[in-house]
Amino acid sequence: MKIKHEWHKDFFKNSFYNPASPAAVTKAPEEARFVLKQLKLKKGAKLLDLCCGPGRHAVEFAKKGLAVTGYDFSGEYLREAARRAKKKKAALRLIRGDMRQLKFKDEFDAVVNLFTSFGYFQNFPDDLKALKGAARALKSGGRFMLDTMNGEFVRKKFHPRSWTRMPDGSYRLDETVYKKDGIVVAWTFLKAGKKPVSRLFFIRLYSRKTLSAALKKAGLTPLKFWGSFQGALLSDKRNRLIALAQKP
Repeated sequence: MKIKHEWHKDFFKNSFYNPASPAAVTKAPEEARFVLKQLKLKKGAKLLDLCCGPGRHAVEFAKKGLAVTGYDFSGEYLREAARRAKKKKAALRLIRGDMRQLKFKDEFDAVVNLFTSFGYFQNFPDDLKALKGAARALKSGGRFMLDTMNGEFVRKKFHPRSWTRMPDGSYRLDETVYKKDGIVVAWTFLKAGKKPVSRLFFIRLYSRKTLSAALKKAGLTPLKFWGSFQGALLSDKRNRLIALAQKP
């Protein structure tokens, strides 16, 4: 499968995919509690939600009294985040931009990047730019939490084709191939009476070892790893790779 270099610009649109599904929104409060427990932030602390999407976590953080900045390249998602924040009476600062081009310096007590919003770039140096930007944005001693797909789990459970029934009764066909150190996946949505719609995405597959190395290259010190937002131990039986790191 041939995929565009900047595939994410066509993929992350509400007309095709929205990460704030009802199920995802329902899980957000529990996930946010786990994140905040590990970040150990005081009320009023400054937090950057990097690739905040429609703001389901950012709003939860703001409701806990944090000064939250949501950062995302998708204008559609940021507008949805603004509506969600207004409805929940949560104050958010929302900024549109590319995660590889962060301009912040020594500003935040914590940075988070959640729900597999990392590893999208087919060249590793682009991933490293994003991590270095997050490190630069942190104050000394600030913490960084990243939640992505567990590469060890994906390799163990690899299926080239699978079907998922969606909540609205439609179906999604997943077709997956390996490419370098990641996977290219084609999602095709099929719904009665409508033409099939397909998009491709790339995810670099990180393990604890390779993510630790990337964090260290970015100037961050890895502290802990988990396999779920319930605090499960990281293993190849868990589909999440959650890392906590700190800026020296």
